Amino acid sequence: MLKIFSSCDEKNNTKEKRNQIKDSMLNLGLGIGNNQCLYGFVDVVLDSSTSSRKKMKILILVCSIIALTDALFYKYMFKHKRKPFNHKPLTDLGDPLILTPYLKNNQIEEAQRAARVNLSVFQDIPSYAGFFTVDDQSKSNLFFWFFPSRNDYKNDPVILWLQGGPGSSGLFGIFSEHGPFIVDSNLNLSIREISWNKNHSVIYIDQPVGTGFSFTSGNYLASQEEIGLHLYQAVVQFFTLFPDLKENKFYIAGESYAGKFVPALGYTILQNNLEASLHVNLKGVLIGNGLTDPVHQLVYGNYLYQLGLIDKNQLKIFHNLEQKAKDYVTAENYKMGSKVIDEILEFYTNCTKLNNPYNYLEQDIFITFDYQKFVVQDDVRRAINVGNQYYDIESNGVYNALVEDIPKSVAPWLAELINNYKVLLYSGQLDVIVAYPLTLNYLQKLSFNGADEYKTASRNVWKVNQSVAGYVKYGGNLTEVLVGNASHFATRDQPENIYDMLFKFVRNIYLI
Repeated sequence: MLKIFSSCDEKNNTKEKRNQIKDSMLNLGLGIGNNQCLYGFVDVVLDSSTSSRKKMKILILVCSIIALTDALFYKYMFKHKRKPFNHKPLTDLGDPLILTPYLKNNQIEEAQRAARVNLSVFQDIPSYAGFFTVDDQSKSNLFFWFFPSRNDYKNDPVILWLQGGPGSSGLFGIFSEHGPFIVDSNLNLSIREISWNKNHSVIYIDQPVGTGFSFTSGNYLASQEEIGLHLYQAVVQFFTLFPDLKENKFYIAGESYAGKFVPALGYTILQNNLEASLHVNLKGVLIGNGLTDPVHQLVYGNYLYQLGLIDKNQLKIFHNLEQKAKDYVTAENYKMGSKVIDEILEFYTNCTKLNNPYNYLEQDIFITFDYQKFVVQDDVRRAINVGNQYYDIESNGVYNALVEDIPKSVAPWLAELINNYKVLLYSGQLDVIVAYPLTLNYLQKLSFNGADEYKTASRNVWKVNQSVAGYVKYGGNLTEVLVGNASHFATRDQPENIYDMLFKFVRNIYLI
């Protein structure tokens, strides 16, 4: 840090020197959110009229800012800020229900009875909840909540939903997107009109370990390979717990950072299915606004410029930041790559004064987390078999462990999935953080069977109830969909249209 300012008293007080110092600060990891504010200090220090005493005061101030902001990196990356709340049970509810010992002893019926959720708490909608041990050594356990299909349980497809984050609880999907329940600000429970378990059996998992109710006594995971293996262990145990569903069609779905989680699990299943004692009947995957190939998704500037949200001068800055992030990733400096990606998103906010990176038509983020207070009530804890287990709706520990994973690509895994299974990628029209053009850009560079067919395919209108719901393209096993009038959380914004998309995709019906 001192080296940066060592030449401040030299007469070479030029723009070139200023930029050199700025670059040095970035290389040392000092590129905090609003760089323009920090670099303003550089101008003062470079001013020959500034006294040495004042320069030292500025240096101390800058160091303080850096220390403060070190814990605040990645403010916008796929996370939502909430006020902390008291989630401890009022009474001792005991240990969480771990089902793995039952399964190892072939006590399937006993395990099902133990996992059954108290119907009276959840308006008589049947479900099962508990924990699967996915690593004995680290005592890592994943929490799941399963909702059987209300239509044709024995034949309807089984869908696993994975939330993003990284570190976001799967309960967001249950209570805020497509699960059977809604919780209001008074913690009253009601039934969602359009729920995926109407015609599908749906599993929600808190993952990776450390997210939501899931826990570990070891370190948080730092790679998609580890996450894929943990999820695979959970899926195998799920179909051991419910053997009557093993032959049903199985799909993996998720959004946002699950653009990595979904391919990680899918690829692990693909690698293990040939020799595994339990064959997972995977038929396809669905990913919404997914971060999958970050380097080739760094095209924010062009997108925002076409929307009219930035001007040409700001576009140049976006291009410079995007190239800087790519250079760091190419050099395998993933931590700095992550920081620059975060700077890009913060620069978007600084330019536009729009604080919602999930919907460019909304100035602020409107996401409610009322359910977090609901699920930690004692009667709910008892009902879903979590005992005294700590609940972390969005785990900073999980997120921080995966910071260097953010700019890494899983595109080769996705390509393998497209070659072997059906894949649907959908994007909300109004998203910024993983916008539709970002997905299109990496798809144009992805090598898979049917890539040429996809690139030359006609784009078709997709309608629901005679109204335009979006647009769709096909190529090989790939289905690519733009969901109209939807944000990053398309399943929440357009529940009827997304349900139509899901229903048809898993039943091999074209979207028209």
